[in-house]
Amino acid sequence: MTVKAIKMSCTTPNVYTKVPDGGWGWTVAFAFFVVEALTYGIIKSFGVFFNDLMESFDETNSRISWIISICVFVLTFTAPLSTVLSNRFGHGPVVMVGGILISTGMVTASFARTVVEMYITIGLISGLGYCLSFLPTVTILSQYFDKRRSLVTAVASTGECFAVFSFAPAITSLKEQIGWRYSLLVVGVLQLGIVICGLLLRPIIIQAQEEVKVLPTEEQTETKYMLENEQTRTSIDSIDSGVEVSTSPSSVPGNTKAELKSEEPKETIQMLVEASSSPKEPKIQLLDFSVMKDHGFICYALFGLFATLGFFAPSLYIIPLGISLGINKDRSAYILSAMAIAEVFGRISAGWVLNKKPIRKIYIELICVILLSIALFAFPLAYEFWGLMICSIFFGFMLGTVAGTHIPMLAEDDVAGIDRMSSAAGVYVFIQSLAGLAGPPLAGVLVDVTQNYRSAFYSCAAGMVLGAVFLSLVRPCKTVLCKGQKQGLEENASEALQDIPDDFIEMDLGKTDDSVRSRDSIA
Repeated sequence: MTVKAIKMSCTTPNVYTKVPDGGWGWTVAFAFFVVEALTYGIIKSFGVFFNDLMESFDETNSRISWIISICVFVLTFTAPLSTVLSNRFGHGPVVMVGGILISTGMVTASFARTVVEMYITIGLISGLGYCLSFLPTVTILSQYFDKRRSLVTAVASTGECFAVFSFAPAITSLKEQIGWRYSLLVVGVLQLGIVICGLLLRPIIIQAQEEVKVLPTEEQTETKYMLENEQTRTSIDSIDSGVEVSTSPSSVPGNTKAELKSEEPKETIQMLVEASSSPKEPKIQLLDFSVMKDHGFICYALFGLFATLGFFAPSLYIIPLGISLGINKDRSAYILSAMAIAEVFGRISAGWVLNKKPIRKIYIELICVILLSIALFAFPLAYEFWGLMICSIFFGFMLGTVAGTHIPMLAEDDVAGIDRMSSAAGVYVFIQSLAGLAGPPLAGVLVDVTQNYRSAFYSCAAGMVLGAVFLSLVRPCKTVLCKGQKQGLEENASEALQDIPDDFIEMDLGKTDDSVRSRDSIA
């Protein structure tokens, strides 16, 4: 593995002969850790502002909650736009623009006077910035790693978990000193750090080493005879057509014929070498829609659609469920903290397991999704503090195994492959946006109808089970598609071989002999 990049500016691409599995990739991993903390970490910690916003704007909890709902929807819905911009302008510049949008939205929101203005500033502006910052960072990180991809991505994605631990109490203490508006302003300024992370995302180019192959002496001699045979046949054919061609050196001024005979093979070989050494660069597609024709990817996208129903709702309803069971509000908050701690260990453990070789990673994720469904079904069966605590720890651990790997899994050949990772991630997250917007409201409607918070967990578990069904179909669909393509290639190859004569050299020599006999008979 060698690096061919000479200039060390942040915009200069790193050129490797193979996937480095390290090098500058460690810097990109650190940038992803910070981006995770300043995007999803802030989103998950935004609940500390809820009561202040309700009092300042005199609005209900549901109307205030739409701020984050709109933000998450815009984050996922604009994923294809993020993919197109990244392929066109590069990952680093897009992330820097996203950081500026996030900071602008947060700083402007600190001066908002109505909840509608919060919808626009945080929901739309910052939401778009979150998408432009998160997706390009995780995409380019997958390109820097191969064997260690799962482990590195899982560890770097724990940034949001550590952010929840640090930001939530820090922002709460800051509010008591300077108020919620200035605290929101400080958060917006802090998120400008995403711009610095964008500067660290240097492009990567994988360029295979060029090998010059020298033909053996026997092959060179055979090639020479073939070319001479072709020239002889051409000369005789010219005589048959009425054109007089003389091979005598005296009949050609300056022995031109002899020079042509010796130079023509060199020109032919030179043209072949030039053609092979300068291949045309493929045109970069801004968004590769071929992933939509891949049945395996479609099943994986449907898995993401239904599984997203169970990602966010438990975090929103675990505290209300505990309070409804008579558990103190402070103790209920400990349950949420335990869930976040378990999620960190789940992400790291999943990365460590998936880093083992050989292993079929899609099956490991399927097992994690099934266990996550069991954890969701277990919540309604708990009736006291320690029961909810055990369920929360189990759910948090399994959530970490899935949440930290479901997007990097797109780089695996079982799903989309590293070559189509960028486009696949854009389409995948876009499809997720539908469930991200509908999941929490759907759970809320069930709670309002049944007057029981357990209904929210049943709806999440049902969505996760459907996701597991589609995830189990990814590998079979991929296998059937690959077999069909292989059979098609073999049929085309067999048809092409049937059209080729058994021995074109013997046919040329036979044609030459016939031409000589016809000339002798004429003479």
